Order: sequence, then C-alpha cells, then structure tokens
Amino acid sequence: MPPKSAAQQKAAGSALSAKRGDTPKSALKGASKSMEKSMTETELKKMASTSRKGKPEHK
Repeated sequence: MPPKSAAQQKAAGSALSAKRGDTPKSALKGASKSMEKSMTETELKKMASTSRKGKPEHK
C-alpha cells in the first residue's frame, strides 16, 4: 500500500527505524507507533521507500 501523503511516508520511516532497533520504540508517537506494531518490516520498507514527489504534506 503506497503512502497517500508525505507525513504518512515519514511515519513509516520512523516505524521502520524502531523495528530495526536503530531508534528506541519509546521515541515513537502517533501513527508511527501503531505502524510499528501492526506492519511487518517488509511492508514498512516498501512504504518508506516511495517517492514524496507530488504528494501533499497531509491528507
């Protein structure tokens, strides 16, 4: 599922970082916190690696 906004893409990147152990899970807030719990690393990587070009900041 591709992100619909730049904010969603950034949240996926934060969740991916926590899932990999680069960032403490306690640092996550809001959408990134729920993404980390509910999505696999592969799903997060796919969502975080998409281009932000042409996407609104928030939807």
